[in-house]
Amino acid sequence: MTDPTPPRPDTGQRILAAGIDTHYHDQGSGFPLLMLHGSGPGVSAWANWRLVLPALATQRRVLAPDLVGFGWTERPANPDYSLDGWVAHVLGLLDALGIAQTDLVGNSFGSAVAIALAVRHPQRVRRLVLMGSVGVPFPLSAGLDAVWGYTPSVAAMRQLLDLFAYDRTLVNDELAMQRYQASIQPGFQASFAAMFPAPRQRWVDALASAEADIRALPHHTLILHGREDQVIPLDTSLTLARWIDRAQLHVFGRCGHWTQIEHADRFVRLVADFLAEADASA
Repeated sequence: MTDPTPPRPDTGQRILAAGIDTHYHDQGSGFPLLMLHGSGPGVSAWANWRLVLPALATQRRVLAPDLVGFGWTERPANPDYSLDGWVAHVLGLLDALGIAQTDLVGNSFGSAVAIALAVRHPQRVRRLVLMGSVGVPFPLSAGLDAVWGYTPSVAAMRQLLDLFAYDRTLVNDELAMQRYQASIQPGFQASFAAMFPAPRQRWVDALASAEADIRALPHHTLILHGREDQVIPLDTSLTLARWIDRAQLHVFGRCGHWTQIEHADRFVRLVADFLAEADASA
């Protein structure tokens, strides 16, 4: 197993969660907000949420873990890279921190984990925010197939960044090199390659919760999606908006899969206002 030490500014805190030495960020104070990252190569909680976490932490306690298999969290010798395993890891983190209930934000793959956690342990979740969400059935997109099929090179990383972002000014050689270097840290690519091997439609299906369970969710849910998302089709969020009774959907035009990066200020305002409603009624 590995126990890497992340470079600054990625450095957060460490805690044993579900038996896994877990790296996470913990900023701010107040009612907790747990933010779950996506599944891109070299991703970490900080890489995913760095532009929005500090702003949200001015109003509440924000927690952002590296889920098992990602970032600077321990990579066990026999990991459980499954929806059950990731839900157990998140639940273990909440238990280790003594958090009885949290608001929950999921990005892409992280949304699938968030939905499953809310389905299985509804009392642990106050409100849900789902962004570019996996977690419902959909045909594997060419973009997601490329993301999960990544093999390390600067050129391959640059191609993926072009898929993620609508605004190409966000994508440059420096960013591609940074994300490539992150993807080749010791243990990173080995765990990534083990999660979603081809054929990959089965992993889309494995991350989906049952329609009846999603329809039964009682939580107020904010659904966010980029209209030009080439990785996760907008239809997934339209499905969630139909299935979740207390849902509202916001679609960002001129936006790809990086809502929290391409529209960071709007993302923060929408999420903060949505959660403030729950604060006011508490």
